[in-house]
Amino acid sequence: QVQLVESGGGLVQAGGSLRLSCTASGRAVVGGAMGWFRQAPGKEREIVAALSWSGSTTYYTDSVKGRFTISRDNAKNTVYLQMNSLKPDDTAVYYCAARRGVSVSAAQHDYDYWGQGTQVTVSS
Repeated sequence: QVQLVESGGGLVQAGGSLRLSCTASGRAVVGGAMGWFRQAPGKEREIVAALSWSGSTTYYTDSVKGRFTISRDNAKNTVYLQMNSLKPDDTAVYYCAARRGVSVSAAQHDYDYWGQGTQVTVSS
């Protein structure tokens, strides 16, 4: 079994930055892609970014392109989401997810393991 623990959320003013971290414990997700999703109040959970095991392939939803960067350190079993130029619309609970498959996916049902989420609040 794999456990994912997110950290780094918090309250930030619009235009500010945060870096989220997600560390996998238990059996390492060797070879698997990882992703970040978010769910704003009253909205469906949506993909934010995803990254292949090697880091060579990434996916970003349109609204975060140019502002967010996903990366990973496989030696630490950790994936990061650097969020810059934050907007109030970025306010949500952010979830880390991991899949056994190697390819990047934007589909929630492709992910096998989920973290508990970390709150990100952007004030205007």
